[in-house]
Amino acid sequence: MLDLTKMTTETRNERTTDLDMMSPLEIVTVMNEEDAKIPLAIKEVLPQIAQAVQWVTNSLRAGGRLIYMGAGTSGRLGVLDAVECPPTFGVSPDLIVGLIAGGESAFVKAVEGAEDSRTMGVDDLKNLNLCPKDVVIGIAASGRTPYVIAGLEYAKSLGCHTVAIACNCGSAIGKAAELAIEPVVGPEVLTGSTRLKAGTAQKMVLNMISTASMVGIGKAYQNLMVDVMQTNEKLQVRAQNILMEATDVNRETAKNLLKQAGGSVKLAVVMALLGCDAEQAQDKLNGTQGHVRGALQ
Repeated sequence: MLDLTKMTTETRNERTTDLDMMSPLEIVTVMNEEDAKIPLAIKEVLPQIAQAVQWVTNSLRAGGRLIYMGAGTSGRLGVLDAVECPPTFGVSPDLIVGLIAGGESAFVKAVEGAEDSRTMGVDDLKNLNLCPKDVVIGIAASGRTPYVIAGLEYAKSLGCHTVAIACNCGSAIGKAAELAIEPVVGPEVLTGSTRLKAGTAQKMVLNMISTASMVGIGKAYQNLMVDVMQTNEKLQVRAQNILMEATDVNRETAKNLLKQAGGSVKLAVVMALLGCDAEQAQDKLNGTQGHVRGALQ
C-alpha cells in the first residue's frame, strides 16, 4: 500500500483541526495566513528556479521546446501556463507545451487512473517527437506521480534537461529529474487538498519560469510585452499603449507605426526610436535575435 504519511502535503494542519466549526471569516482568515507562507517557501528555492530558467532560455534559443507534464491540478497548471504564452509573448503554441495525464479532456474532467500510468507518460512525450534540445518539467504536488516520473526518466534518457516541481522534500520526481524545485509550503488547511497552498506555489514557480525565459529570448523591452498578439480590441489598445510608453509617441502615431510594422509592437518600437523603416528595423532585430535593447544599440 502507498504510504502518504511521510509527505508534508498529506499531513494534518494543527491550526485547522476545527475547520468545520469555524465561521466563514475565520476560515478565510486562516487560509490567508497559511497562504502567506508560500512566497517564503519559494524564496528558499530561487537558485533552482533560476537554473531552470537558464536551461529553458538556452533551449528555446537553440530551437527546442519547453514541455510541462503533470496530472490533476498540477497538470492543469502546466497547461494553463503553456496556453497563456502565445497571446502574451507572440510565440507558437508548439513552443511551450502542456501535457496532462489522460489528455486534453482531463483538463475539465478527471480521467481515472491516468496519473498512475507510466506508459502514458512516455507515450505522450513520444507523440511530441521529444528531442534532446527540449526541456521537460514534471509537476506533482506530492512528487510521486508515476505518469510524471516515467516521463522524466524517458526525457533524461534522451539527453533532455529535466526539472521536477513538487511540494515535498526529497520527492520521487525530484530524484528522477536532473533538477528538483521543492518549495515546502506545509500542511494544507484542508488535509491533502493540494490545489490550495501546493497548487498556488506551483503556479507561482511556473509564472517565474515562463516569464523569465520569455524575457531571456527577447520577448520584453524594459518591462513591456513587445510581442503581445493583438487578437481583440483590448489587446489592440494595449499594443498602442505599450508603443506609446516605450517611445513617447501619441496614439495616432502609434497606430500608424503599428500598421507599417504589420502589427508588430517590437518592430514599431525600433522604427520609432531609430527613425527607420520596417525593413531596416527588422534587420536590426535579426542581428540581436529579437532583443529590442540590443537592436537600439
